[in-house]
Amino acid sequence: MSNTSADVICGCCGCAPAASSAGAAPPAIPWRRPAAASLLAAAAEAVELFGEWNVRLFGIDLHAPTIGGFAPVEYLPVILAVAAILLCGPSTYKKGWNSLRQLKPDIEALMSAAVTGAVIIGQYAEAAMVMALFNLAEVIESACLERARGDIKKLLTLAPETATIQGPDGLWTETDVRRVSMGSLVRVKPGERIGLDGIVVQGRSAVNQAPVTGESMPVEKAEGDTVFAGTINEDGSFIFRVSAGADNSTLTRIIRAVEEAQAARAPVQRFVERFAAIYTPAVFVAAAAVAVIPSLYAGAVRTDWIYTALVILVIGCPCALVISTPISIAGGLAAAARRGILIKGGVFLEHGRLLKLLALDKTGTLTRGKPKQTDFETLGTLEADAVFALAAGLADRSDHPVSRAVADAAAAKGITPPEVADFAAIPGRGIRGVIDGRKLYLGNLRLAQEAAPCPAELVQRLRALEEQGKSTVLLLDDREILGLFAAADTLKESSIEAVEELKQLGVKTVMLTGDNEHTARAVAAQACVDSFEANLLPEDKAEAVALLASEGRTGMVGDGINDAPALARSDIGFAMAAAGTDTAVETADVALMDDDLRKIPRFIRLSKSVYAILMQNIAAALGVKAVFFILAFTGLTSMWAAVFADVGVCLLVVANGLRTVRQ
Repeated sequence: MSNTSADVICGCCGCAPAASSAGAAPPAIPWRRPAAASLLAAAAEAVELFGEWNVRLFGIDLHAPTIGGFAPVEYLPVILAVAAILLCGPSTYKKGWNSLRQLKPDIEALMSAAVTGAVIIGQYAEAAMVMALFNLAEVIESACLERARGDIKKLLTLAPETATIQGPDGLWTETDVRRVSMGSLVRVKPGERIGLDGIVVQGRSAVNQAPVTGESMPVEKAEGDTVFAGTINEDGSFIFRVSAGADNSTLTRIIRAVEEAQAARAPVQRFVERFAAIYTPAVFVAAAAVAVIPSLYAGAVRTDWIYTALVILVIGCPCALVISTPISIAGGLAAAARRGILIKGGVFLEHGRLLKLLALDKTGTLTRGKPKQTDFETLGTLEADAVFALAAGLADRSDHPVSRAVADAAAAKGITPPEVADFAAIPGRGIRGVIDGRKLYLGNLRLAQEAAPCPAELVQRLRALEEQGKSTVLLLDDREILGLFAAADTLKESSIEAVEELKQLGVKTVMLTGDNEHTARAVAAQACVDSFEANLLPEDKAEAVALLASEGRTGMVGDGINDAPALARSDIGFAMAAAGTDTAVETADVALMDDDLRKIPRFIRLSKSVYAILMQNIAAALGVKAVFFILAFTGLTSMWAAVFADVGVCLLVVANGLRTVRQ
């Protein structure tokens, strides 16, 4: 029930994330002293209670005077109580004294003053019970907080400590992952956990990426695909080239970001801590006034009012209030990370519930970011397969997205591209080359019109395709146009679902893109967004986000360098972390590890849930104190009952806060 126990999870008071390491044993919970002290305090209470009746133990009358003229029932409770206080009280007294010396009275100072006052007025059994219950509650609380950190500790153990790498001699050896350098080749066997980030160079397999991205189904990996440290290879085997060291892997960055996020206090948490800093001294002043003023008025020391003041000190302990926020925030951050949502601070988790508008980039965010061939027509005298083969020969030599779409479509059909001679790019128009002595061109309408006037029907057909958001190219030779190809950046299946869920949550969606208006309109209609803006430069996107912010709390989702200014300008920036650039991921406040937009509605729902739990905890903490303050002034409660209630509400808010871990 100390501030330091709360700091264990919020990271705000010397919590050293680096101290945790994979495979490290959890710290032992110091149960013995508080448990023994609790038994001694309970025994003191029992003996004191038995002293009200004539009690005989083993034939001895406990009321009979013995050594020094005292009866056992008179000095035994004192001995038991003092033993209980000495067993578990020194650390509390030390912390309390340090806080008083710094003129920053805290929870330990409240408890130390209450226990000391109870001893002075002869309430030994109650003093012991207060100290024992306080320390026992600290232990229980620490155990619960340790549970809340469990998800982060699980992340720490995901990456294996060794990897099988290829040495200069070509032999494969098992090596500590921390000693594996960039560019090394790593072999992964079936069922093995991947130790480092990298790019597959040989083989294929399905990989379970749930620990990093939150995806429920294994993802197929082949040459050129990225694999992450901490993920699990399924049934295949492959070799990958290391792209990031152990200290900079995706998993390590997730752990580091979550720990930093836990250290960054959320607004409610900052408010509670400021409130507690004022509230604790105020409790001291109130207790002193209750102890002194009635005695001054009566002209004599009033032990009953001193006792009431001590009860107020116990009730005033703000531990439940202080612990209510960090455990809820930390649990929410861990729950989000487990589902592939990396939140970079409690402030963003808390503010997610306030989002009213969400601006979305088009390419790579709503769409796949990789054009796919959608249409193909033959326009000349050649057969369809022959036209496709000629186009594939040229397209296979080009890096243009539409050319790549044509080449990929040909490969899917099993068409082998023919050899191309004299290949060259024609800036702003397309490409050209010679196949089997025939000069061919693959390019846009402008390229075709420079060769010969195009039929009006073809021009209308091209415009119709472009209005559908498709990009078109024509294959032609020196005599005729041979074929038409169209490609489009297809919408992700998850985008429509995400937009619909956002609407149900009351969030308006706006698409921002640098594409032309025809393409933007077509994609916006498919995605069912509320509105769109086209032909935007990066600075235009940032300005559009700034204007949207005047309508309410605004988020921005993007994946490229050109989205970074808008991400920085928004209240909450979301980055598509799998396909996104490092700049976008670093600039954003929330990273979606598998580029699934449906995670944004989940983030908003999690934010609402965490905030509701925060309010419940604060209400419970303050409500119980209000009730017991009233009971204290009416004389209907005792010190041990007050601390028992405080312990109860502490455990209640801890248990309630842990619900966020299971969200």
